Amino acid sequence: MEGRNLLNFEERDYACHLDLIARNSGIENAQKYIARVPKPFRNDILYETLLVNCVCVSDIQKAEKVFREIRNLSLPLTVSACNQMILLYKRVARNKVADILMLMEKENIKPSPFTYKLLIDLKGRSNDMSGIELVLNEMKASGVEPDFATRTMVAEFYISGGLTEKAEAVISEMEMEYIKDKRHAIRSLLHLNAALSKPGEVARIWKLCTEPNLEDFMVAIEAWGKLGCIVQAEETFEAMLETTKKVSSRYYNAMLSVYAENKLMAKGKEFVERMSSDGCPNGPLTWEVLIKLYVNSGEVEKADSFLLSVTEQNPDRRPTYGSYIYLLRAYAEKGDIHNAEKIFDRLKMVGYPGRKPPYALLLEAYVNAEVRPYGFRERMRADGVHPVKKVIDHLKFLDKLYLKGALQN
Repeated sequence: MEGRNLLNFEERDYACHLDLIARNSGIENAQKYIARVPKPFRNDILYETLLVNCVCVSDIQKAEKVFREIRNLSLPLTVSACNQMILLYKRVARNKVADILMLMEKENIKPSPFTYKLLIDLKGRSNDMSGIELVLNEMKASGVEPDFATRTMVAEFYISGGLTEKAEAVISEMEMEYIKDKRHAIRSLLHLNAALSKPGEVARIWKLCTEPNLEDFMVAIEAWGKLGCIVQAEETFEAMLETTKKVSSRYYNAMLSVYAENKLMAKGKEFVERMSSDGCPNGPLTWEVLIKLYVNSGEVEKADSFLLSVTEQNPDRRPTYGSYIYLLRAYAEKGDIHNAEKIFDRLKMVGYPGRKPPYALLLEAYVNAEVRPYGFRERMRADGVHPVKKVIDHLKFLDKLYLKGALQN
């Protein structure tokens, strides 16, 4: 219809069409589509849409090329485009984030709340607590108030970094502003107090939620599960069922996850039977939780067998990407190269659009087995996967290990 001029496309229409092509047919076809778009509509919105799709699949080479095109074509360089590059570099090339920040300063592009959130996440993942505080001070100086999601992230990093007092201070501030954003505050506070191993605080916060909806119940169930308070999680689940006639499998899976995280195989199996009797559909998300249950209980081979079984019995439904990743990680941690490669191959055969093969996780199997993977770099190159620093370091380590063994022999 577009080609026959049956519709009058505007700039957003072309961007949406490009997005659909990129998601369903790949980045290369989306790039070819741009040549068919009338020149007046080849604007920053169109190129940013392409950039977003490059970032989604972590294709650093194509993303950098699109970013250069935006600048070469003298299109407006927006904060959202810069945020996309920071998001990408945060994943695969952290040393390049500084280049984007310098460019933003040079072009007088003010950081958005999302920019600050990305920087906090970057600092936190690097265990740079003083860096987090510098970003928070910059936000304050710029008049940007961190939202509940950002504050929750900061508190989580403080907790993981062992800075309990700082985390508690952030949580106290969030609770003081409870009235402003009641719903989000309740969920964040339940989550954070569970991470701090404070069952008393979780119970107190949960009592404040006088009219919980299904999402609130689910967060509470997860919080009790994280604390290992199985009875309270079960009581919350039953209370949730009393509020509505029927709930989706998503909420049943939340309770099943509690059993999986706490390695309660018997309770998990019993609960699956209940799901069936309650008429709750057993689909890919439930399969993923069951795989976690088996793996966490030390029955990796049973998890493998279960995944293969449901795949063969349900040819019209494929397991979640996470199901394969969880099983691949279990074999990698054991240094079981044969089975890790088997799961890796099955994952590639199933195919998940927009996702590159998880070579970094597969390499963990070789590292733990202390075996050099022949032709690993070539395999990655053939699948268009750019090695991150951790993968490069692991390959260097295994090369040295091989050379050391060769010299000894």
